[in-house]
Amino acid sequence: MSETLAVVNCSQVVTLAGARRPRTGGDLRQLAIIEDGAIFVRGEYIEAVGRRRDVESLIGGDCVVVDAGHRVLLPGFVDAHTHPVFAGNRANEFEQRASGASYREIAARGGGIRSTVRSTRNASQAELVRSGQRYADWFLRNGTTTIEAKSGYGLTLEDELKILRAIQQLNDETPLRYVPTFLGAHDIPSEYRSRRHLYVTLVMNEMLPRVAEERLAEYCDVFCEEDVFTTDETWQILSAARCHGLGLRLHADQLSLSGGAKLAAELNAATADHLEHTDSTGIMALRAANVQPVLLPGSVYALGADNYPAARQMIEAGLALVLATDFNPGSSPVPSMPMILSLACTKMRMTPGEAITAATINAAYSLGRGDEIGSLEKGKCADFVIHDVSDYRELAYWFGIEQARQVYASGKLAYRR
Repeated sequence: MSETLAVVNCSQVVTLAGARRPRTGGDLRQLAIIEDGAIFVRGEYIEAVGRRRDVESLIGGDCVVVDAGHRVLLPGFVDAHTHPVFAGNRANEFEQRASGASYREIAARGGGIRSTVRSTRNASQAELVRSGQRYADWFLRNGTTTIEAKSGYGLTLEDELKILRAIQQLNDETPLRYVPTFLGAHDIPSEYRSRRHLYVTLVMNEMLPRVAEERLAEYCDVFCEEDVFTTDETWQILSAARCHGLGLRLHADQLSLSGGAKLAAELNAATADHLEHTDSTGIMALRAANVQPVLLPGSVYALGADNYPAARQMIEAGLALVLATDFNPGSSPVPSMPMILSLACTKMRMTPGEAITAATINAAYSLGRGDEIGSLEKGKCADFVIHDVSDYRELAYWFGIEQARQVYASGKLAYRR
């Protein structure tokens, strides 16, 4: 018999139950909350969710019972855009930005992504796993149980493979679930600056085949920007990735209106991420192609900018929004999804309910896992969090505090505060 677990005495069980599709429009606010609720888990999966009195009738003598203390129970956050494997940090660049230097100025001086690339190339896989374990703990402490995990700080065949193998090892050795994405087209490495076409060829003809052969990634992403990878280069790389069976994601319109959103629509990508400069034409193209926007307000905040994505316009257009941290050492060193919820509400005029939907069930669908995670429903993975609040709106209201009290991943306790 599988082990059983019941969590009872919850002020709210925020189930996110509903239609088996990403949520849009008014459905973003429909959280399917059960007051005075409870959840019953058998092994790794949810067996029942309902009112406390109904769930308690299922409890047997060998069941582990957890009293939530009249707190909120929520699905584990699904962080659908992170860069969690790298060496070193860029605290020095943080100081430079505080003194007035821009992200582009720092990159032009050899900083930015290329700075982390140098450190990561010099690190072993074991060293990357050790630092990755630290960051995995940070995600779990903030109530996140699944992350999309990009490579992109190697920019050579062997270093990109090293990062993806580290992601694979972290998935096996930590309670956090990783969804791997190949981002070899994160930047043009220094040694290819004067012959960029050769690097594009390397990504397409050497990196992608090896990544696919070793099954190290589910998705391919490209940083689509005129001074990084042009729309033509992005189209070539992602078309090759599709031929290798990978799903498509794009860094789109982050630094300028580069045409990334429209390209994501043309390619029927799973997501278009960032979108800080996307205009109404790009938004409507995404809607027509059912591409999910992944909005990353943490990077706007950390760069000291104010051009937050047009979340309300996207919601009104019928897009199935996703929120993510963009955790990385340069432009968004934040693993906290509650912080992202707060930014979404204060800077992008999303409601707390919309933000929670975007960080759970919609994010799960953007990763092709909407039938497994992102909501609390019978048959889904038992990924859930007891937060030290009595109302779900407090998660975005109180910020700068770790509210996750107990975090469960696949039915097992992954973190306790």
